[in-house]
Amino acid sequence: MKGKKPSFDKATNPKKAVKDLLNFMRPYYKLILIVILFAVGSTVFAIVGPKILGNATTEVFTGVVNKINGTGGINFKKIGSILTFLIILYAISLVFSLLMGFIMNHVSQKCGYELRKKLIAKIKKLPMKYFDDTTTGNVLSIITNDVDNLTQSFNQVATQLITSVVSVIGIIIMMFSIDVVMTLIALLILPLCLGVVGKITNKSQKYFKAQQDYLANVNGNIEEMYGAQSVVKVFNAQDKMISNFSKNNDVLYEASWKSQFLSGLMPPIMNFIGNIGYALIAIVGGYFAIIGRITVGNIQSFISYGRQYVRPLGEVAQIANMIQSMIASSERIFNFLHAEEEVDDGTLKLPNNIVGNVSFEHVKFGYKSDKEIIKDFNLDVKSGQKIAIVGPTGAGKTTLVKLLMRFYDLNGGSIKIDGKDITSYKRSDLRSIFGMVLQDTWLFNGTIKENLRYGNLDSTDEEIIQASKDAYVHHFIQTQPDSYDMIINEETNNVSGGQKQLLTIARAILANPKILILDEATSSVDTRTEILIQKAMDKLMEGRTSFIIAHRLSTIKNADVILVVNDGEIVEKGSHDELIKKNGFYTNLYNSQFSK
Repeated sequence: MKGKKPSFDKATNPKKAVKDLLNFMRPYYKLILIVILFAVGSTVFAIVGPKILGNATTEVFTGVVNKINGTGGINFKKIGSILTFLIILYAISLVFSLLMGFIMNHVSQKCGYELRKKLIAKIKKLPMKYFDDTTTGNVLSIITNDVDNLTQSFNQVATQLITSVVSVIGIIIMMFSIDVVMTLIALLILPLCLGVVGKITNKSQKYFKAQQDYLANVNGNIEEMYGAQSVVKVFNAQDKMISNFSKNNDVLYEASWKSQFLSGLMPPIMNFIGNIGYALIAIVGGYFAIIGRITVGNIQSFISYGRQYVRPLGEVAQIANMIQSMIASSERIFNFLHAEEEVDDGTLKLPNNIVGNVSFEHVKFGYKSDKEIIKDFNLDVKSGQKIAIVGPTGAGKTTLVKLLMRFYDLNGGSIKIDGKDITSYKRSDLRSIFGMVLQDTWLFNGTIKENLRYGNLDSTDEEIIQASKDAYVHHFIQTQPDSYDMIINEETNNVSGGQKQLLTIARAILANPKILILDEATSSVDTRTEILIQKAMDKLMEGRTSFIIAHRLSTIKNADVILVVNDGEIVEKGSHDELIKKNGFYTNLYNSQFSK
């Protein structure tokens, strides 16, 4: 990667990440205990095998020597019994190992299932501010890549760690049962192995964390490029997008190869250390056999244990790398789950007979605490009034309706509906009385009927058709091959922008809200369709308190009150005719749209 060298920071709090993971795993402790028991059983039966095989070797060696000396021969019956017993032990070990793998696979997949449920449920509780500060790609990567990495790694780590630890302990016990001195010689390599593991693990931690972080960035780039293909191509921005992707991909590559290279160092280093120990054991064991301290079979068993002793140490080294990757994913997952939630502190029950009076009293707000964009905003709206909010870009128009729906909490002042502060109600109850038609249309992959019914899940087919007629979209739907059962694809590019806007308006009509919010609702339709939509909107707004945010000032001439907002303050207020007569800010805005 050219340019500035990327920095790779260590996990901010790996101990907390491990603690969070262990707390999450608490419901599965009993199953994990069963896995441990099966692992111990499987490993113990496998460990005993070499010593029993050594007894068979000793029996063969003794029989051959006796035959040469003419004092007897090989006892094949005894050897057969030993081998039969050995096969039974290995068979039991295999059964235990299969059961262990089955249970552990169930636990890991169940954990992934529960984590995804928690993550999706968490999204519903997060405030809008979180999504302002976090990329879509990062959230997607947590739910997919990090959860997959955690569950897969946990499955391997848990089984390998248990069997490796039990193997090391069991092998050391069996080695001590054969010869103490040779065992102590074998144990000389243990501190060296642990030192290597610790050094490499400490070095690779930051690269595993960077790998997961930049994988999220790469996913974000891909999602952005894929979702905005038309924009990218229109502005010939392919090279720029590819350049941005390449930068993140380069950092991901650098973090990945460094983490994998460091983790790949452990097995060969461990094998090298193990071979040194193996050579020492072979030399000392040969000498002990010559002086008659141990039998030939015991030498074979001890050498076999010596080879096995190094293998689980190598596995522990490999597990250490997987644990680093697990910690990185765990930290990202639980940081997301511990993110500050939207406080739903309302206690009052929302009355069924909402009238629709709305008042803003000395409202102050800023997306950042040190920069207010709404300053001492005051407004009194009577039920059924049509309030149009106009002003230049960045004046705070859309912010006002976001505050009304408690997408954000105020820095000061209050907003009241029918005289009650909106913070008195639960957010979900409060939002149920609003209907919104936004400038950015949102439809999902499904039939037209399913998309419309999203506004009112209990609506009948007749009500859906009537809402479509009121929004002047019924004719378009009927011209489609499958009519209301037409599938809107995932990218929603099989319907035009204007048609999408009409469908969202029909959905709002079907919702039958107490208070209506229209944010540039007719921005994507042509002039002829705009006139039809305006009629539909007039019908929809009858008897409802309505807030209309508009840049196209021709659409709000019939509003009861037009608020001209600039820098978070109302600079003018009145009907269209009244504001034109003032020849002020509104007049300049209006004339600028119709001047030649």
